Amino acid sequence: MSSQRRYNVGIVGSTGAVGETVLAILEERPFPLGELHLFSSQRSEGCEQTFRGERLKTSCLDEESFNDLDFAIFTAGGAVSREYAPLCGRQGCIVIDNSSAFRMQEDVPLVVPEVNPGDLQMVDKQNIVANPNCSTIQMVVALAPIHVKYELTRVIVSTYQSVSGAGRRAMQELSSQVVALLNNREFSQEVFPHQIAFNCIPQVDSFEPSGYTREEMKVANETRKILHLPSLPVSATTVRVPTFCSHSESIYLETESPTEVDDVKQLLAAAPGIKVLDDPKEELYPLPFNAISKDEVFVGRIRKDLHNPHGLHLWVVADNLRKGAALNAVQIAETLIATKH
Repeated sequence: MSSQRRYNVGIVGSTGAVGETVLAILEERPFPLGELHLFSSQRSEGCEQTFRGERLKTSCLDEESFNDLDFAIFTAGGAVSREYAPLCGRQGCIVIDNSSAFRMQEDVPLVVPEVNPGDLQMVDKQNIVANPNCSTIQMVVALAPIHVKYELTRVIVSTYQSVSGAGRRAMQELSSQVVALLNNREFSQEVFPHQIAFNCIPQVDSFEPSGYTREEMKVANETRKILHLPSLPVSATTVRVPTFCSHSESIYLETESPTEVDDVKQLLAAAPGIKVLDDPKEELYPLPFNAISKDEVFVGRIRKDLHNPHGLHLWVVADNLRKGAALNAVQIAETLIATKH
């Protein structure tokens, strides 16, 4: 990235879990940042957030908010994105949207920089880039190198998603339920349909008539779009588990040609954004706790299917607030700067 030019960035929803993570990542990385503008809801307007030793106040969005911005990273949800992202794009600011509002629009690129950076060539049409679902991001990072050599023919994934994927209130609900149960006290449940402490809930988002949840369909549809495989069979079962951060995935995939485990390990180890942790003798494999605050997608338990020479199993873990959301958004901006500016 050039050190000559600086880019003004806005974070929409800066006081939320993902917004705060974007703020932390911009502070950590050598991003060529000019001015930073923080936007929040009316409830949080005027809140102060610290960035590089300075206290910055949040403000509410209006039609003038994007006038001096080069990038706006939206983390405030679909309703806000649908209202303000097109306006922001028309004003010449590039929107990187973390909601599902634009992901499946044909003329909006859905991008994971390690996988399909070339799709960013489409960004000039609306100045909107969609950030994929957190579970989709970590999965396609692991699948892409395998597909390049062996050609995917099917994917079946079960996800084990932390409560942070449902926001700060969900994290507070898990914490309060654990404390209540350990102290034999009553507790409430507001975010999830069932008790989440010491439990697993096989439902992330609402159910559709097909019996799949919206989250499961996001994973399937987004994977096909990112990998440019519109007819790839992808089936997902998404489960909410009582961990605070990092999503885990058990992935079964089938390929056109039989895979070799050692070769797959080498492919993944050499791929950008991946760290292979796979030594069964040493009980070494990815754990959600160890992935917290890490940028990599961790892959382990790589093994052939016992019955299908074209089948392969993976265990994939990543910090859903970082690579699954905030980091991927910042990487999109960095890729655009490196290739277009």
